[in-house]
Amino acid sequence: MRSVLISLALPIVLTLGAASAEAAEDAGHVKVSNGIVQIERSGQRLPAPVGSVVHQGDLVITGADGSVGITFRDNSLLSVGPDSVLSIDRFVFDSTTHQGTFESSLKQGTLAVVSGKLAKQSPDAMTVKTPAAILGVRGTEFLVRTGQSKD
Repeated sequence: MRSVLISLALPIVLTLGAASAEAAEDAGHVKVSNGIVQIERSGQRLPAPVGSVVHQGDLVITGADGSVGITFRDNSLLSVGPDSVLSIDRFVFDSTTHQGTFESSLKQGTLAVVSGKLAKQSPDAMTVKTPAAILGVRGTEFLVRTGQSKD
């Protein structure tokens, strides 16, 4: 009887665990999407309409006519301009303590940011890398612009 209960409960526990792990990967959501906007995940490019989920490890790519606004779980707001490539390198956020890390890389293009709870709680928690510099976020709003990457 016990082994029957375990065999019935195990798939449910594994399914719930997988759903929790998947939800933990959600870093934010697309709130505004104009023109060509794509998310590259695991080597596959997907269109990024309003409502699309952004995960840690994603590349956000905009075309010549593209722009995208993303709201992250800590309420950080990122606006990516045309001809841009932004990598969401690391996003970890504890909604109770507001602790975590937000690391991104602007490979080319423009990025405007209004920082959220992470940067307000810990000024060292948010960084943006560019081909020429690494920005540590100390304020609440900033704009970054870089040319095409030489990679």
